[in-house]
Amino acid sequence: PAAGPLQPVSRPVAAGNFVPGGQSTQLIIGATPEDDRQILTLSESLYKKMQLKRVYYSAYIPVNQDRRLPELPQPPLLREHRLYQADWLLRFYRFSVDELFENGPPALDTDFDPKIMWALRHPEKFPVDVNRADYETLLRVPGLGIISAQRIVRARRVGRLSYDDLIKLGVVMKRARFFIAAPGSARSDLGLDPDLLRQRLRYGDPLLRPRQMAFTDLPEFRREVRQEAITGQF
Repeated sequence: PAAGPLQPVSRPVAAGNFVPGGQSTQLIIGATPEDDRQILTLSESLYKKMQLKRVYYSAYIPVNQDRRLPELPQPPLLREHRLYQADWLLRFYRFSVDELFENGPPALDTDFDPKIMWALRHPEKFPVDVNRADYETLLRVPGLGIISAQRIVRARRVGRLSYDDLIKLGVVMKRARFFIAAPGSARSDLGLDPDLLRQRLRYGDPLLRPRQMAFTDLPEFRREVRQEAITGQF
């Protein structure tokens, strides 16, 4: 029989001795019509109800010219990347699928990562005072990862943190500077206008400009971009 659409898991599975180190699964992206919200809803359900260790996403790439296979102009590699970013937010940054797609389309944005998109949809929550905000609030600031948020919480116990202090702590300021408040911060010229922020984020840094990746791409990444790729902090 033909496969049906993805469905959320409806019942929990009792933990046992089967694969005690954790189970994982893989989803092929682009071979079926499910949108990003449906895919991530399934992943969220698998994490919460099935206690899966990891969900992997792979862009659909046809291996031959069989007419029975779906046809795509090119592998959806950028979409795969966005799904991994959103998955990281679900697992480590305490976001939910409903929050990531609130007041937006069921597809992840191709211009910006899902954390930036959430921030742009919620200007009322920014700027965040890094000397007062709790750990959970810091995690939601673009440019602040788990490690840098933990460093901020520890460092501010001995004194107020300035803009320069945040740089020394490893905060990715090319994004965070638009969403934080700290002594020495210089983001007041843009205010909290989402349209202005979107334009500045899109065109202010060539590394933020989206494009479809190719297998032969070997870009030169700056330090903070390499850190994001290795640790998942963004």
